[in-house]
Amino acid sequence: MRATSRRRPANRRAFLTATAATALTSAAGTAAAAPARGTAGAAPRPATADEALATLLEGNRRWAEVHSRHPHEDRARRREVAHGQHPFATVLSCVDSRVPPELLFDQGLGDLLCVRSAGEVLDEAVLGSLQFGVAEFGTPLILVLGHERCGAVAATIKQLRTGEPAPGHLSRLVESIGPAAWACRDQPGDWVEHTVAAHARRMRDTLRADHAFRPATVLAARFDLDTGLVRVLR
Repeated sequence: MRATSRRRPANRRAFLTATAATALTSAAGTAAAAPARGTAGAAPRPATADEALATLLEGNRRWAEVHSRHPHEDRARRREVAHGQHPFATVLSCVDSRVPPELLFDQGLGDLLCVRSAGEVLDEAVLGSLQFGVAEFGTPLILVLGHERCGAVAATIKQLRTGEPAPGHLSRLVESIGPAAWACRDQPGDWVEHTVAAHARRMRDTLRADHAFRPATVLAARFDLDTGLVRVLR
């Protein structure tokens, strides 16, 4: 009886040790199988324009379906990009509060270089910012992103219809968007929506013709506020 009582503590310790080890192994396996939200991510940086576009559209589908992953938002990512950045695409979008590129493409810190101006209008500051992305970071893709019900486009068409001059600096927007609006004024359907697409294409073609952007592929796209989806314009 004495011998048995002496062995019990040792057996109990062995049992507890084995149980704890099993629990730790199980927990580690679970953590490895389910990466935390916002983890810096194992996916490599898209290296080509095709890869960059595919990544953007895949992220947009997730966002439109309300299945965003919110990548690259954790502490490790913040520390990583604090010492340098390597965005894989440049997005020129409108200043509209409903069109935030990082959200609608489901990207995180350091993924996108975003330049925003009302109606995606180009001026020297915007052009310099876009060139910075190509020259400094080698972003292989520039995406000009127009959007449904653009206020800058609507204001331009209102001015063209009424003939009233746009006040102050808004005249610059009208001057830039006006040619696209005039080009599609006789098309059947919604003049604003036709102009949104025509202007995005016009800005795309302007960038394509500029030698400063030759290293990158320049595309135009339209964001649908109702569906949340982005469609590349041909």
